[in-house]
Amino acid sequence: MRLVVDLNRCQGYAQCAFLAPDVFAMHGEESLLYNPHAEEAQREQVLRAATACPVQAILVEDTDEAPAAVGEGLSGVR
Repeated sequence: MRLVVDLNRCQGYAQCAFLAPDVFAMHGEESLLYNPHAEEAQREQVLRAATACPVQAILVEDTDEAPAAVGEGLSGVR
């Protein structure tokens, strides 16, 4: 599973960090840090986090299949 977060869209609501703290974390008040290659065991938490994002900034892709469109994005740290 691969994650992509559109950090231009992200507004720092931190719902993802609350729902999947092993994958997403806030650095300061506005910068999001995340693991773009989350473990398969974290899939359920990651999908909940992506769905809960108020601005739909998180895209979850299966590494062996087409993207599971749950958001849109670019990776990096804002």
